[in-house]
Amino acid sequence: MSPAFRRLGEQVRYQGSLFGVTSVEFEGPAGDHFERDIVHHPGAVVVVPLTDEGKVIMVRQFRAAIGTDLLEVPAGKRDVDGEPTEVTAARELAEEVGRRAGRLDLLARFYNSPGFTDELTHLYLARDLTEVPLDRQGSEEQHMTVEEVALGDVPALVADGRLVDAKSIIGTALTRELLARG
Repeated sequence: MSPAFRRLGEQVRYQGSLFGVTSVEFEGPAGDHFERDIVHHPGAVVVVPLTDEGKVIMVRQFRAAIGTDLLEVPAGKRDVDGEPTEVTAARELAEEVGRRAGRLDLLARFYNSPGFTDELTHLYLARDLTEVPLDRQGSEEQHMTVEEVALGDVPALVADGRLVDAKSIIGTALTRELLARG
């Protein structure tokens, strides 16, 4: 934490199986006191599965928070205590799209929305893919569909609003950049 800001106290407002919400009191550089509600999240992984033909394997999945389905790359919560992020990424890849990566490279780590949550996401590029059995969990995953999208088509999908998922936009942009560098 910045030395100019001090955490004074924290009160748990909600604790669920996935995340918790706390109200935290801070003191600012000028001695002012303020409170922020913070969502504590175990973190997530995102995987950009890239085929040898240059296509990204994506899923179309219902997202309850927005009441509709989204086109997105496979992703999942870090819901197994102590599990390394690359293991979580490999598990999510198999569960959601039935693939195993011969090569899994960490592209980036990013905070999804640090204005209210501490959720840290680890983003991987998966290549040299082979098929494995699906192991979908939960109702949303049971009803998701898999789509292959040419990596070169992604900017047009973003521009016309068909791809609006931030983690997928970040992941495919970094993948395009990596491949352009050789």
